[in-house]
Amino acid sequence: MANWNDPQPPRQSTGFGASPSLNGEVIGTRAGIDAGLRRYMLSIYNYMASGVLLSGVVAMLFASSGMAAAMMVTPLKWVIMLAPLGFVFGMSLGANRMQTSTLQALFWGFCVVMGLSLSTIFLVFTGASIATTFVSTAAAFAGLSLYGYTTKRDLSGMGTFLIMGLIGLMVAMVVNIFVQSSAMQFVISAAGVLIFAGLTAYDTQKLRAIYYQVAGTDFAGKAVVLGALNLYLDFINMFQFLLTFLGDRR
Repeated sequence: MANWNDPQPPRQSTGFGASPSLNGEVIGTRAGIDAGLRRYMLSIYNYMASGVLLSGVVAMLFASSGMAAAMMVTPLKWVIMLAPLGFVFGMSLGANRMQTSTLQALFWGFCVVMGLSLSTIFLVFTGASIATTFVSTAAAFAGLSLYGYTTKRDLSGMGTFLIMGLIGLMVAMVVNIFVQSSAMQFVISAAGVLIFAGLTAYDTQKLRAIYYQVAGTDFAGKAVVLGALNLYLDFINMFQFLLTFLGDRR
């Protein structure tokens, strides 16, 4: 879903005959382009993995302290549940006006708040089943992201379909808050796993394409953070929906 208000900042001139670069490094050869792309994608994965780790640690500590259980009976739970959404909208819509350092700080803040929100899964599911689901999600994510990175097939058409499905999924989730149907929840979870699995491959391919747009510009650092945010959301959502099937309830 890497569509950050269509940034596409103007490229910096590197002189006649020179090629674009990432963070000022000229990539005039195919080998240079490939090396720059690998560093760009590796930076995204490092941010994303660090963010997931941070959220996991925060979630475990918050749950083990007893504060997560206490939060569930207060209005504060709605603030913590909705806060990550505010971070996502703020980062996506305000990226062009922010400094890279500000965007980075918001990303880490988002991961902390997301960890607080995720802490409730430790109250519902056993630790062993959470760990099993996490490993399964990580393996699936790695395979899907590798496919998105290496495939020659254009996934843009699939991405449009998946985003439409995501909108429908969100509507169904809101409806089920009032309906409370277990059958509908099963369908939502199954659809969620499939949608975010597809988005993982689509977003990875989109991030690769974005590299050629932002290489050598001031937006390159921001693109890394926003790319990590996209993949983080794909991973966490796939994990949560998959937990419905693989998780053992307490």
